[in-house]
Amino acid sequence: MSLEDKAKAAAKNVEGKAKEAMGKVTGDEGTEAEGKAKQGEASAQNAVEDGKDAVKDAVD
Repeated sequence: MSLEDKAKAAAKNVEGKAKEAMGKVTGDEGTEAEGKAKQGEASAQNAVEDGKDAVKDAVD
């Protein structure tokens, strides 16, 4: 996983956590759900990149 991809995934995760927290504080379930979705996207992005790394390591 490139450093840039790791940074993007980390930023998306932080954004998701912030949005989820804001939703909880304001009682806005939609915003809270959006935050959880962002965190899910970040997790999926990490999984894809980890898979690419595993394939690359296996080839090398």
